[in-house]
Amino acid sequence: MSFKCGIVGLPNVGKSTLFNALTNSSKAQAENFPFCTIDPNIGIVSVPDFRLEQLTKISNSKKKINTTISFVDIAGLVKGASKGEGLGNKFLSHIREVDAIIHMIRCFDSSDIQNVNPDVNPIRDLEIIETEMMLADLDSIQKRLDKKNKKNMDNEQLKILEMALDCINNNKNIDILNNNFDKKALNLSGLLAVKPKIFVCNVDEKSIEKGNKYTETFVEKFGSKNTIIISADIENQINELSGDEKNNYMKMIGLKETGLNILIQKGYKILELETYFTSGPEETRAWTIQKNCTAPKAAGEIHTDFEKGFIRAETVAYDDFINNQGWLNSKTNGKMRLEGKDYIVKDGDVLNFRFNT
Repeated sequence: MSFKCGIVGLPNVGKSTLFNALTNSSKAQAENFPFCTIDPNIGIVSVPDFRLEQLTKISNSKKKINTTISFVDIAGLVKGASKGEGLGNKFLSHIREVDAIIHMIRCFDSSDIQNVNPDVNPIRDLEIIETEMMLADLDSIQKRLDKKNKKNMDNEQLKILEMALDCINNNKNIDILNNNFDKKALNLSGLLAVKPKIFVCNVDEKSIEKGNKYTETFVEKFGSKNTIIISADIENQINELSGDEKNNYMKMIGLKETGLNILIQKGYKILELETYFTSGPEETRAWTIQKNCTAPKAAGEIHTDFEKGFIRAETVAYDDFINNQGWLNSKTNGKMRLEGKDYIVKDGDVLNFRFNT
């Protein structure tokens, strides 16, 4: 299971620069004029996990396979996008396909980089994007609640759309949908407003450590829970370095973690994702699952046959696997458990599935 994050924002706020930094590529054009990105760029990135390295060493695995995350660089939206302004509707449709939305917010001054607005105002910029997505949702809801379409809709989807319409029309917080419906049903609705969001304040180098007046204003309004501060330019520079050079440079500018690591951690948290491992002489591999995932569902991430024919899961907690130096000692020392269909997989579990084909 790989999750997909779409990077959105106004033109020239640093989306493509961040995409290039996160994916360690130059596939996204990052030019200084609006609508430089037309078709969305997609980059698949390995999720760093120190546990994978340790498990690979202990199992003496021939291969190490990280789980992945996909980043989608979506072209800059402008006011009126929901009505087709700029490159509007095309890009709103791309946003519907992602699991989480990364809002890229300009929080830096620069006379070298064009700004589609006369000044830097991160709150206004976010509200423009959120409004356009809400208007796009409104248009979609109204079409789907039309009498002809309504009769073909299942009851739960109908309730979701009716509640969403009430929220939009009466200026209520649409997040209440998350309290009334499960995630799977909300995802099927295709509504942009209910997608999990991460706010990325793009700053200059001198603001990386403590932020600036723009980030302070933004956090005051929207809170720090889903907000992170990144310099897309600096992330690009870091990617050009390796080993000690990278570590020394990050230490010099006061950066404890790369933007990629911070974004992944935040993404896993808001999407309620966890990681389990399989480990043996052939390969050690990380697998992404939803929190509270049962053992058969986790097995299904490897192959649907594993889920259908699930019998038991040989299970060792990560720390026990490390302390006992692998499967054999974990079993000998009573740290391996046989878990059944009702077992809820824990983050870091090392699993071996027994199944019938």
